[in-house]
Amino acid sequence: MTTPRRVRPRRLAALPPVALALALLPPPGAHALEEGAGEKKALDACDRRLCAMLVEKNPRGEDLKCSLTKTWAKATIKSAETHTTKWGFGDARCTVQLNIPRAELIAALSSPEYKLKAPPHTVDCLIEEEGAAKPIKATLAPKIEFKNGKAEKVRINLQKIDGPFAITGMLSAAAALEDRIGLFHRSMVKSVNRYIEKHCVNLLATAAKDGAGKK
Repeated sequence: MTTPRRVRPRRLAALPPVALALALLPPPGAHALEEGAGEKKALDACDRRLCAMLVEKNPRGEDLKCSLTKTWAKATIKSAETHTTKWGFGDARCTVQLNIPRAELIAALSSPEYKLKAPPHTVDCLIEEEGAAKPIKATLAPKIEFKNGKAEKVRINLQKIDGPFAITGMLSAAAALEDRIGLFHRSMVKSVNRYIEKHCVNLLATAAKDGAGKK
C-alpha cells in the first residue's frame, strides 16, 4: 500500500459523505484496503463535471450523476482527529451513486438566498475493525445554506446507519455533534467555499490552457 498523503482536518471534514467504496472484501490475509483501479479517474471526472456546473452556472445540461469510490488509509483519517472525535479503526472504503439536480446547484449559486437540499443518498462502506472489513450502510441527505453564492451553513443530516455498533455508534455521534453544535461547521463551510471559488476556478483555467496548448 502506498504511503498516504497527509490531509488536513479541514479538508477531510469537507469530503462529501459521498466519497466512498466497493463492497469487496480484501483477499485472505490482506490487512489493508487498497485503492481500487480507476478510483481516482472517476473522482477526477466527477470533480471536473461539478466544477464546470458551479463556475459556468449554465442551467442547461445533464444533472450531476457520478458513481464514486474513495479509499482512505487509517493514517489519513487519524490526521483529521480532534479531541472529541477519535478514529479507533483501520482503513475505510466507501461507494455512492451521486445524483444531484443541476437546477439545485445553479440556483444555490445564483440566488440571493438558497437552501440546497441533496436527495437522500445511500453510502456503502467497508471499515477495518480487528483485522476484518466490516460493512456499513448509511443514508444521508446533506443540506447547505447559501447566501449570495457563498455557503453559510452545512448539515450532514444522517438519516440512517447500519452496521457494527462500535463503528456506527462513533459515526452517529460525530454526525450528531456536527449537526447539533457545529463541531466541524466552520471548517466545512470554508472548504465548500474554497472548493467553489479557488479549486474549481483553477481547475477549469488549467484545463482551458491545456486545451489551447494542444491545438
